[in-house]
Amino acid sequence: MVDQSGGQLPDLDPQAMARVATVAELAALLRQLRRREARQEGASPLTYRELAAKTGWSRGIIGEYFAGGVLPPTDRFDALIRLLGATAAEQGWLATARDRVEESRRSGGTAESGPPAIPTSRQLPSAVPGFAGRASELAQLDRLMDAAPPTPVALITAVSGTAGVGKTALALHWAHRVADRFGDGQLYLNLRGFDPSGSPVAPAEAIRTLLDALGVPPRRIPTTLEAQAALYRGLLADRQVLLVLDNARDADQVRPLLPGGPACRVLVTSRNQLAGLVSTGGARPISLDLLPVTEARQLLAARIGADRLAAEPEAVDDIVASCTRLPLALAIVAARAAFHPEFPLTALAGELRSARGGLEAFTGADPVSDVRAVFSWSYRALSSGAARLFRLLASHPGPSASGPAVASLAGLPPARTRPLLAELTSANLVAEQGPGRYTCHDLLRAYAAELSQAVDSDHERRSATRRALDHYLHSAHGADRRLDPHRDPIPLLPADPGVTPVETTDHGAALAWFDAELPALLAAAEEAGPAGFDRHLCRLTRSMAHFLERRGHWHRWAAIQELALGAAQRLADPAEEAHARRSLGRAQVHLGRTAVAAAHLGAALALYRDTDDRVGQGRVQFDLSWIAVRQDRYPEGLRHSREALDLFTSAGNRSGQGRALNNIGWCLSWLGHHSDAVGYCQRALDLLLELDDRFGAADAWDSLGHAQHELGRYREAADSYQRSYALWRELGHRYQEADLLARLGDTQSALGDLDAATDTWHRALDILDELDHPDAEQLKVRLDRVGRGTPGRRR
Repeated sequence: MVDQSGGQLPDLDPQAMARVATVAELAALLRQLRRREARQEGASPLTYRELAAKTGWSRGIIGEYFAGGVLPPTDRFDALIRLLGATAAEQGWLATARDRVEESRRSGGTAESGPPAIPTSRQLPSAVPGFAGRASELAQLDRLMDAAPPTPVALITAVSGTAGVGKTALALHWAHRVADRFGDGQLYLNLRGFDPSGSPVAPAEAIRTLLDALGVPPRRIPTTLEAQAALYRGLLADRQVLLVLDNARDADQVRPLLPGGPACRVLVTSRNQLAGLVSTGGARPISLDLLPVTEARQLLAARIGADRLAAEPEAVDDIVASCTRLPLALAIVAARAAFHPEFPLTALAGELRSARGGLEAFTGADPVSDVRAVFSWSYRALSSGAARLFRLLASHPGPSASGPAVASLAGLPPARTRPLLAELTSANLVAEQGPGRYTCHDLLRAYAAELSQAVDSDHERRSATRRALDHYLHSAHGADRRLDPHRDPIPLLPADPGVTPVETTDHGAALAWFDAELPALLAAAEEAGPAGFDRHLCRLTRSMAHFLERRGHWHRWAAIQELALGAAQRLADPAEEAHARRSLGRAQVHLGRTAVAAAHLGAALALYRDTDDRVGQGRVQFDLSWIAVRQDRYPEGLRHSREALDLFTSAGNRSGQGRALNNIGWCLSWLGHHSDAVGYCQRALDLLLELDDRFGAADAWDSLGHAQHELGRYREAADSYQRSYALWRELGHRYQEADLLARLGDTQSALGDLDAATDTWHRALDILDELDHPDAEQLKVRLDRVGRGTPGRRR
């Protein structure tokens, strides 16, 4: 094989191909083939966008192929290596290597470093024990599964919006039954369409949650919702995944989550008909009504034994009638019967009749109202402590709660709360969603809220809400300090007695806690204001801000900061408003809304001046410098950075001084004052390393490298860039990695090492393409202009 200049291009090494055992190693060969094909054509390597145009595949899935995140299917792999110019012999060797990797994965062989070839998520909650009945609906689902042509979406709806009819139970039972047919995993998401604990899950939040479940690192998740949706669809394009979307409110909530791949199946449950999915999405509706009497008896028999039913058939009929054939009510009755095997069913039926007649506030004509009698009967059997805890669970924000959060809600030590939760779980009034994490059916939660209104005083309910907010505020504050000890301190409100915050021990534990508790934290932020806890709302959002920025949750961050801004204005607290506006401004910068960001930051600066907060003023000046630098307005950026340094110095904030010194050096370098820039950057680096401020040090190494490069000190610059790159990789900032690699490639090119430079630029371009970041276009221009005789990017 010969390139256009007459030089010989090496074939791929057959021995190297014979040693390939992982998807990551196979992807490395694809990248090598891609670079070699570019040299042969005298052009820069085909970008993901260009490959997508040639193949019709999505850029997201192509990126996964080259990154080693997905093993390409056989037909796509063959097409890809032919497109990249593999010789006939190489095609055979590569195909063998690909098959060996797939076989190894299937047999549980070689462990792979890096991302798995396919999602290993097995997210289905446990199937409902003692499931019985629904034979017709299960058969209908089986037929849809095997239909030709396949039906990609199966839809379960409930008649007349009845809750507790068994939609989720049926979905999970069937999903577990067919799980082995979806080797690439099963995903589950509760969309909370009718959850009284908060708002339905927005499409942006749902897609982000599913990307997390698919194992996409936060640093590789794009900023915009459109790009996230494209990545999500690309990841599922060639995979056999079962997606269960539970408790949807409407078709608009579901439609953005539907994958386009022919091998995926989606199961949706909802109280509504979702006619839009049927008419335009190809869904097939399966409507659930109350159980037939025969299947209601089957459900009871599965849980308490057929012999027991046969001994008292009339009592069984009474129980079925009292439960209105609603599966949730029958399950609660069965739990009580199983828990007390010595109780005759006649006695249980009598208790049901008595409970129903004695609770006029909970009676009604529809099945939901009638079943409150069943709930009340089960509730009356609880100990007083468990009954109180059940009522207070209605005050908990979010769809689920950890054991410590429940303990704080109740104002009890965790050791005293655990047996009460076990009692509620045994009575089927609460479900243990995962180890130490509890949830409550929305119908039961609504019932608990009604009970609390009737039994508990306003003071008791408000105290429970405050304890829950105290728990999340103090836990989030501690975790936030683990993530970045150099963040400005947030004054805490004193926690009420009985609150048990979670103490995270290190950086990893803090991230894990935030990841697990994010739905509850967002719900707490949404509910704090309407409940009258504006101060908690302001402090909680400040404690969450760094995590949300770090994980790339820009939309969520902006949304809760809007809530915090409203709370601060209600409090008429200029200091809180300044913090809220500054954080909201930073979120808007990440979202690309620079004008909106500048307006909030300008207002924050004025408020910080009014309150004589010099550190706050310095932070805003730093942020304004950040915006100016992003827009290449370096004189303005330099002015803001100098003002920030003066403010941080007068306030005695050393970390702020270090970061401001670095910003000054960066701006000076771009203004041509490179020797002065080296001095400022070195001062910044010395201070930030002394403070162990890794974020600031990563920036300072980068700035120092830029100034050294401009002075022609290329080897020093390359060393500084490598140090910066190592820190950004450690901190998990994917965009910063790409930005740094682009400059490192420039320095390698200046050193005359065009091979290294080209490879580095392509590594940066791959990251930017994965992020769908607009900076990718600038890097493509650089590759067109500077490379190994590259005449121009192919069209």
